[in-house]
Amino acid sequence: MRQGRYAEAESLNKRALEIRQEILGPEHLEVGTSLNNLALLYRRQGRYSEAESFNKRALEILQEALGPEHAEVATTLNNLASLYESQSRYPEAEPLYKRSLELWEQALGPEHPHVGAGINNLNPT
Repeated sequence: MRQGRYAEAESLNKRALEIRQEILGPEHLEVGTSLNNLALLYRRQGRYSEAESFNKRALEILQEALGPEHAEVATTLNNLASLYESQSRYPEAEPLYKRSLELWEQALGPEHPHVGAGINNLNPT
């Protein structure tokens, strides 16, 4: 994705999603990972509606598979908040940023780099 080869990245990510859904089932953790990957790709392309849909579905899967307090759930919440922020949807982004920070602190400890990133995400500048 960093090379700007979005069409190729999308094709590969969609194929990975199809394989994981077919082999592992639609609720598997790895399906959530594939959905997150596609959401990030779509966000980078400005395809916000698609990104939001994939982020929300990934969040559902991860919460079910790992529990609502898991660090990967926090990462997905943070991704969704970042998507909202990129669209100037600040009232929707802020509580997600706060929740992801809270989860990272609980799951990873207050000195983890993710916690620092979470604090930075809440910086109002």
